[in-house]
Amino acid sequence: MDKVSFTQMKDGTKEDYEFLTAHEIDHTKDTAKRLMKALVELDESLSGYQITRLGHSIQSATRAYRDGADIDWIVSALLHDIGDIYAPYNHDEYAATILRPFVRDQCAWCVQTHGDFQMLYYGHHLDGFDQHKRERHRGHPYFDDCAEFCERWDQASFDPDYDDLPLSFFAPMVEEVFARKPYDPDVMTPGTRLPLADPEVAAQRAAQA
Repeated sequence: MDKVSFTQMKDGTKEDYEFLTAHEIDHTKDTAKRLMKALVELDESLSGYQITRLGHSIQSATRAYRDGADIDWIVSALLHDIGDIYAPYNHDEYAATILRPFVRDQCAWCVQTHGDFQMLYYGHHLDGFDQHKRERHRGHPYFDDCAEFCERWDQASFDPDYDDLPLSFFAPMVEEVFARKPYDPDVMTPGTRLPLADPEVAAQRAAQA
C-alpha cells in the first residue's frame, strides 16, 4: 500500500489506519533532524540584534551546557525561540508544544512562559507593555526556575563576542531527547524540580574542553 483508500476519514478501513500509523511512527524518527534544520532557518528570522536568532539560541544552549545543566535544560535552551519565524506572537507556546512530550515538565513550562518573564528586562521602555507580566505566574512551583532561565541564559545571550559552541555539538543531544518515548511519565515527572546549574558538572565540562 502506497496511499490510503479513503477521501473522508470516516470511510477509512482498519488496513488504512494501520498503514498510516506505521507511516507516521516512521516519520517521527526524523523529528530531530527537522528541528535542527528549522534552527538554521532562524538565521533568516528577526533582525536588529547584534547576533541572529540562531546565534542567540546556540549561545543560550552553550551557557546552559557550561553551567552544568542537564540535557533537558540544554535542549530546551537551544529550542526556546524556534517559533520565532512561524509564531511571532506566541513563539514561547509554540516551542513548548514541540518540547513537552519529550522533556521534563519543569523545562516545558519555563519555555512556555519565558516570554512573560523576559518582559522584566524591557517592558518599562515600551508603551502598552507590562514589565511585571511574569507576576501572573507568581506562586507556580516553577516560577523561580523560569526567572533563573531568563536571567542566566535568555536575556544574557546576545553577545557577538561570546565563545559559542557549534550547533553540531548539540545535535546528538537533540537526537537523544526526541528519540524518547513521547509523554513518558518517567521523563515528564510533573512537580520535579532540578537545578539549572550544577557547579560540579560545570567544572568537569570545563576541564574536558
